Order: sequence, then structure tokens, then C-alpha cells
Amino acid sequence: MRLILASASPRRRDLLGQIGVLPDAVDPADIDETPRKAELPAAYAARVAAEKGALVAARHPGALILSGDTVVAAGRRILPKAESEAEVRACLDLLSGRRHRVYSAITLIDAAGVARHRLSTSIVIFKQLERSEIDRYTASGEGLGKAGGYAIQGRAAGLIRSIQGSHSAIMGLPLYETRTLLEAAGYPLDRRDFE
Repeated sequence: MRLILASASPRRRDLLGQIGVLPDAVDPADIDETPRKAELPAAYAARVAAEKGALVAARHPGALILSGDTVVAAGRRILPKAESEAEVRACLDLLSGRRHRVYSAITLIDAAGVARHRLSTSIVIFKQLERSEIDRYTASGEGLGKAGGYAIQGRAAGLIRSIQGSHSAIMGLPLYETRTLLEAAGYPLDRRDFE
């Protein structure tokens, strides 16, 4: 049973390793990730994960395909994957001292082509950030390429007052939901633990 990870994210691959899963191949899906007009963050995350999975499944018939998407949302607003220091700073300014949601959607397409979907919702609260904290974090470069301009597994962890939900989902892959879907599809979990 071949497992294809439809993501170029090294974090997702590392997270899978935490539950003893090593994908047989990595085949990232290149799709248009522009939100649709009035699309809510949770629906957007679920749609993008499903579209990534469907695209990669067409290239690997008979394999298990795992795809995902993680969205940081302030209210109904989908925050970008920060591509510049200005975007990191803008995200942190917006998130400072307030709660926001992180939606992490996954899709698993089984060997018969049946797609199953899960959505994990977590709540994150940043402390009230000082200008100097935003400056230092932005200068570190850690927030570049990250949804919402921060990485919870890095320096940002010291700026977060609390989380409610799944730490792995905030990083980019909800492990409980992933394990559940893989088990349901008959994927032999824990097989590498004893090799």
C-alpha cells in the first residue's frame, strides 16, 4: 500500500514521522490557492486540501493520497502565508493580544478513489506584543512562508499565551485525525516501530 504525501512541506513529513509514518513519495500539488469571494476560512481550508488530493490522486492511481491545508484566520479573514517582512509584521500586529483560529484540513484518498476529509480547529491567543518583540521576530525570518506569519514550533511559542486544540494541527498536520483516517483506510500503522 503506497502512501503519497501531496505536500512539499518538510513540517508535514516530519509530523508524519512522529506517528511512525514515512510516505513512499512526496508529490506536491500546484493549485491556485486564491480564496473564492466570501469563502469562509474553514471551508477554504477544506476545499484546498481536497483539491490538492484530487490532483495528486490522478497522477497515482491505486495509491493512498494524503493532502492538507492550514489556514490562520482572524474572524472571517484568511491571513496570508507571509512572503515578506512587511506581511509578517502586519499579521503579528493583527494577532497581537487577541485570539484567532487555525483550521487544519486533511484529505485522504484511498486506493479505490474514495476521499475522506477531516478538519481540526484550534484557538491560539498571542500575548500583547511589544513593538520590539514584533521587530525581533520579523527580523528572525522565521515567519516567512508561514500561514499567519508565525511558526508555533519556533520562537513564536514564547509569544503565545495559550492554545486550545491540536498543537500538530497548528504546525500543519493534525496527527490524531491523520492517524484515524490512515487506520480506516487499512494503512499499516506502527509497522516501522518494530523494524
